[in-house]
Amino acid sequence: MPHSVSLISTIAAGLGLALVLGMLAVRLKLPALVGYLLAGVVIGPFTPGFVADASIASQLSEIGVMLLMFGVGLHFSLDDLLAVRKIAVPGAVVQMTVATALGMGLAHWWGWNLGGALVFGLSLSVASTVVLLRALEGRGVLDSFNGRIAVGWLVVEDLAMVLVLVLLPPLGGMLAGNGGGDFSGLWRTLGLTLLQVGGFIALMLVVGRRFFPWVLWQVQRTGSRELFTLCVVAAAVSIAFGSTALFGVSFALGAFFAGMVMRESEFSHRAAEESLPLRDAFAVLFFVSVGMLFDPWVLVERPLQVLAVVGIIVVGKSLAAGLLVLAFRYPLNTALTVSASLAQIGEFSFILIGLGASMGLLPPEGQSLVLAGALISIALNQLTFTMVEPLQQWILAKSAYARRLEARDDPMAELPTTTEEKYLSRQVVLVGYGRVGRRIASAMQAHHIAFVVAEQNREVVEKLRAEGIAAVYGDASEPAVLIQAHIANARMLVIATPDSLNVRQMIATARALNPAIETVVRTHNETEARLLEEEDAGKVFLGEHELAQSMMRYVLERSAPGHSAKVAA
Repeated sequence: MPHSVSLISTIAAGLGLALVLGMLAVRLKLPALVGYLLAGVVIGPFTPGFVADASIASQLSEIGVMLLMFGVGLHFSLDDLLAVRKIAVPGAVVQMTVATALGMGLAHWWGWNLGGALVFGLSLSVASTVVLLRALEGRGVLDSFNGRIAVGWLVVEDLAMVLVLVLLPPLGGMLAGNGGGDFSGLWRTLGLTLLQVGGFIALMLVVGRRFFPWVLWQVQRTGSRELFTLCVVAAAVSIAFGSTALFGVSFALGAFFAGMVMRESEFSHRAAEESLPLRDAFAVLFFVSVGMLFDPWVLVERPLQVLAVVGIIVVGKSLAAGLLVLAFRYPLNTALTVSASLAQIGEFSFILIGLGASMGLLPPEGQSLVLAGALISIALNQLTFTMVEPLQQWILAKSAYARRLEARDDPMAELPTTTEEKYLSRQVVLVGYGRVGRRIASAMQAHHIAFVVAEQNREVVEKLRAEGIAAVYGDASEPAVLIQAHIANARMLVIATPDSLNVRQMIATARALNPAIETVVRTHNETEARLLEEEDAGKVFLGEHELAQSMMRYVLERSAPGHSAKVAA
């Protein structure tokens, strides 16, 4: 086949086979991405028949990573990132350290040198952003507090891996055991890298937050849908590429910050919708490209080694992350969700083992083992997520220690004894103190309405207490949290969190304790809004509907004859 059509053949074979095998996987009650991965194996170089262009497939998958991270950035504010920094930063660092140590120990047992063991361990320590986001979106928890912790955790891991990829070459000689190593330039390289990353972040947050929303506004004024879509895609890909070329950060991180600054525009929701079809298509190509790298023979030749690698990825580092989250006094559900989020590896692992192999640090079998671990852990990841709830119930049912841990005394989990009476009776219970919750709270303060905040972020609760606002820490889907907010005597429950999965449990608990309570719920999904209204969930506010209503009222007021007469006078 002529080289000129290799791009077309790769896309056609990849998407076509992914569709067929994805549908087959769904019919067999398996995640669709298992079919996508198998499609890559089929058209890869290690199986007979048609072989797609691996280089082109890899570049197409990078576009998918850019678009996906850009879309996440459109829904993820700087405040969301800062809100989870106290758990995400130490959590990512400790979890990566533990996973790296486990991988190095295993590699040392196999007789590898220090450099190979370090590269191998690091490659097992960092999770795939694409896989994580697909899993969180599929379960509808990307905008939840647990989802924000997981995404923040991955952002920290990405930043750490940028430093690793830059520092590895100067240390290559020493790690290979030949006494080399460019120590003279090591600190200069580290300082330059930190300066570049810091400069990129500063540029995006200071200049980008003003410039890119302005560009989006100017394009929208043309009234051309094609130009608007082109602007969104061009921004995602161009900024991601520019950030890599000029500042040395990853495509994923560059696209994520591009989305975050675009979020300042009032058209951010439209931008997310316009880029969604492309994101989905290129995300499929990402999984296909992963499958193309996999040599199935490694499962036959080194089954025990593959099993050990998968054990570190799925069990070892996930267990370390879960224990750390519990140590920070977060609920068991949060610990299990974060653990499931990190129980896989992906794109950074491939980059790292490629660099390690090119430097002669990684043995030939190392690349095959990491790829096998990636493929298996990605295929198992959705199953891992479905086990979170059953595993939580099983642990609480079987372990008295887990029940004591879940019910441990925490001064933030209940209102102080000095709380005024107005917060204990006829008050409003506000679940969630995010972008919507803060505005509701501010309005209630302005009108002297007593309210109690129930929030999953412990740091937010500490801050609210310091400001004199009544708040309790915990997941409001757990009855104990609403009980501590004195829901039995409240007049209204306002659920301002976007976590729609637990809304019904919150309402059920509130009505069981207070049958006369009035409930108010927010949602961004028309189907979900309709179901909640059919289930008599109280007053349901749909984001787009309320925006249209407000705009309509303004237009009618401005168009009224009386208003025109006033203006003329």
